[in-house]
Amino acid sequence: MLSVLIETRNDEEGLARTLASLVGGVVEGMVREVIVCDLGSSDQTAKVAEHAGCRHLMTGGVGAGIAAAKGDWLLLLEPGARLVEGWADVVADHIAHSGKPARFSSARGARLSWFKRLFCRQRAGANGLVISRKQAAASQQIANGTQALAASVRAVTLPADIWPAPSR
Repeated sequence: MLSVLIETRNDEEGLARTLASLVGGVVEGMVREVIVCDLGSSDQTAKVAEHAGCRHLMTGGVGAGIAAAKGDWLLLLEPGARLVEGWADVVADHIAHSGKPARFSSARGARLSWFKRLFCRQRAGANGLVISRKQAAASQQIANGTQALAASVRAVTLPADIWPAPSR
């Protein structure tokens, strides 16, 4: 079962969209818990997390979330990212057959053109990250946040889609 970690700051709307896309995984029993790692939000992020039944951590960022997670596997997402239906089955199969970290594929409509891929750098965590809690805890990058952790890991690509969060 997964512990989902969402590192956020002042993105209540994005958080709500991401949480909505996790419902299928919760219903299927794939998601054990959702931990919102708040980096000092001054908007309604805490209320959104509370109403959705999430654990809300006010300090420590993703490192504190990894330490608090109960699941053996973690799913790190950006607020605003939306997983496409069927993701839970793909992740369950990956966890059962592989110990490697993995990322989702960008949904067809969200893929950058070859020109933009050449000149624009996509955020390391834009396509989410599925990683074992042991691997994440062993990383030297957990103190630097989700993006640094995602950039430090070699990951396979899952045959499940994600709509990455819009750039801010």
